[in-house]
Amino acid sequence: MTKLPSLGKKLLLNLAASVIFYTVIPLPKLNGLEFGGVARLAPLVGLLIGGILGLFDIGMSYLGIPILTRSALVVSLGIGITGGLHLDGAMDTADGLAVGDPERRLEVMADSATGAFGAMAAIALVLLKTTALTEIEANRWLILIAACGWGRWGQQLAIACYPYLKPTGKGAFHKQAIQSYKDLLPGLLLLLGVSGLLFLLHRQQIILALAMVIAGSAIATVTGAWFNYKLGGHTGDTYGAVVEWTEALFLCVLTAF
Repeated sequence: MTKLPSLGKKLLLNLAASVIFYTVIPLPKLNGLEFGGVARLAPLVGLLIGGILGLFDIGMSYLGIPILTRSALVVSLGIGITGGLHLDGAMDTADGLAVGDPERRLEVMADSATGAFGAMAAIALVLLKTTALTEIEANRWLILIAACGWGRWGQQLAIACYPYLKPTGKGAFHKQAIQSYKDLLPGLLLLLGVSGLLFLLHRQQIILALAMVIAGSAIATVTGAWFNYKLGGHTGDTYGAVVEWTEALFLCVLTAF
């Protein structure tokens, strides 16, 4: 009987550690936090972020704010909640990939200064997300949850499948946390549940529910594979890039449905 409360407490502490690591959401000071395994709960944190964005969008809708303005504010809030963590990684990755010499790419990515290609990548991501959300009128809250969840699951997939390119760094301990495909299953089941919830709420939306699963898993897989192809592995910056590009491309694909 004592194991269940202790397991629940450990799960809550691990979730709190993941929220602190991946977001700027204020939490009370907690003892016993361990940050080594935060990547295991990244999809759950993504669902939490998506839920916040969805509620924010619903609230603005009730206030009569037009959909374009709502979409821009939702995207801005998403950047604010994460402190720009993933967007910064996408920008650094774009700067690194712009270098012709493969030997210098990691060096450029480690530079804190943002180059032209990093700025262009950030502009492209914000524009893609905003315009795609503007085209999505129904089930926006659930699609936002799915987008944020699939982005973090793509990060987990990249961690599990590809080598980490630096001996140290902010993403090095993620590789120790995600070591097998079994570590990907909880996040995948959560995301399948999101699509299942859409089907339960709207039985006629089975095509959209299936599209969310197929598009989310495919884009998350291809995005991580592409960065691995270009760099020969991943870093903390490319993990962030996987999150951002998976979210953006997922939203773009769902405009067709």
